[in-house]
Formats: sequence, structure tokens, C-alpha cells
Amino acid sequence: MCRNIHVLHNFEPAANGEEVHAAALQYVRKVSGSTKPSKANTEAFERAVHEIAHITQHLLEDLVATSPPKDREVEAAKARERSAKRFATA
Repeated sequence: MCRNIHVLHNFEPAANGEEVHAAALQYVRKVSGSTKPSKANTEAFERAVHEIAHITQHLLEDLVATSPPKDREVEAAKARERSAKRFATA
């Protein structure tokens, strides 16, 4: 999976359209093997991003969470801490 696609489910505040679009774009880039499509493929590329973002938004709306939503700031702080430990110099 692409590193830039992050979990979007069960966060407070909920994922916005921009985050969903960014995840869809990363997915299409990964599947197609290109970051920028040729002119001949631009329409298909953009259509795929739009459709995947649309379906992803429906998925996020329909998923049921049994645990309380995670706080974005707390999760970001945890990620920064893990990164600092991982890349710490001796």
C-alpha cells in the first residue's frame, strides 16, 4: 500500500472531502503507475480519482465503529514520537 494513504475512518473530526480526494489520487497513482498521466489518459485518470473518492466517502459514511473516535492531534503526536525514535541519531 502507498505510504501516503492514511486511515480515514473513526477520527474526530471526520475526514473531509479533501482528505478523501487525496487518498483516491494516491490510490490511482499507485494502480496506474504514474503520478501524472499522459494527455491521452488524463480523462480516464481524473474520472477514476473522482469515482474512487465518491465511493470512499460512501464507505466512510456507512462504516460502523465500536470504539470511540480517535483524536487527530493525539494520533499525529504519536506518529511524530514514533518517527523521532525511529530516526534518532545515536
